[in-house]
Amino acid sequence: MSRLAWGSGLAAAVAAVGIGIFGQNYALASLAAVVGFGVYWSKDDFDPEKIRGATVVITGCSTGIGEEVAYQYARLGAKILITARRENRLKEVVAKAKSLGAQEAHYVAGDMGKAEDCERTIQTAKEKFGRLDYLVLNHGGSSIKSVHEDFGEKSWDEDPDMDFLEDVVNINLIGYIRMATLALPLLKESSGHIVVVSGPLGKVPVPNLHWEATVKFGLDGFFSCLRLELLRAKQDVSVTLAILGFTKTPAVIERLEKTEKGRKRLKRATPIDQTALAIIRGGASRAREIYFPASFCWTVVTIGAIFPSLLDKMFVKMEM
Repeated sequence: MSRLAWGSGLAAAVAAVGIGIFGQNYALASLAAVVGFGVYWSKDDFDPEKIRGATVVITGCSTGIGEEVAYQYARLGAKILITARRENRLKEVVAKAKSLGAQEAHYVAGDMGKAEDCERTIQTAKEKFGRLDYLVLNHGGSSIKSVHEDFGEKSWDEDPDMDFLEDVVNINLIGYIRMATLALPLLKESSGHIVVVSGPLGKVPVPNLHWEATVKFGLDGFFSCLRLELLRAKQDVSVTLAILGFTKTPAVIERLEKTEKGRKRLKRATPIDQTALAIIRGGASRAREIYFPASFCWTVVTIGAIFPSLLDKMFVKMEM
């Protein structure tokens, strides 16, 4: 199904629900808004040649989405600098990126929860490239325990772990803000791009995922404000929020392959290479937000915005 056809189908669904709940006028307004989105979304200004020779810093590249984003930029002929905590993995990713076509590939081993490591990353980019075109903020994790441990299994009331919450906020929210702040002078010079990897949990709350929702809502709030401030100051730096759904990363595969139920869920996950390309296309097109896969992410976020109480009831009844 094309993106425009999908948007039109969703418009019909929203209109039908709107008629039943709020009446014809509301439904018509909803229909117009969603069809307008479908038409707008069907346009695609992405030109792969614009990536060739571009300088890119990507965080969280030792595995998962960040690693794949590095490879996709490499295939497009970019100059990349990647960062994560595991130096041995970074060396392997750099070597593969060069073999795939990266004009340059460098790494900085560091912890994005530490100010000095963030500073060292941006300074290295300045020294290696002399400029910066793209900052892709993707890292995630905790220095206390794996973020995949007990994922979605306990409510805050059952396990109010303040130490863990403070740690993930420092790494996954403050670390993003710090990296963007350090990179802004270079990005202003190049009319560059900030791409923030997020998810539906930055738009819609879900039971038992309090720590991730805290981070994602924070990212949405800060970077949406930053976008407006840059526009008002007439600074040509784009800010793109990538709202990503269920992606087939190594961590997801490892967690879900253990059970029959998990293996069934895994079949619905989005291929990681498609997700990485969506991130790159969104940043290069200077999109405000991208939703991938849109059939899930945009639908859930839109329903949450228009019918929040309905979505609350769905999530309360949903088995996590």
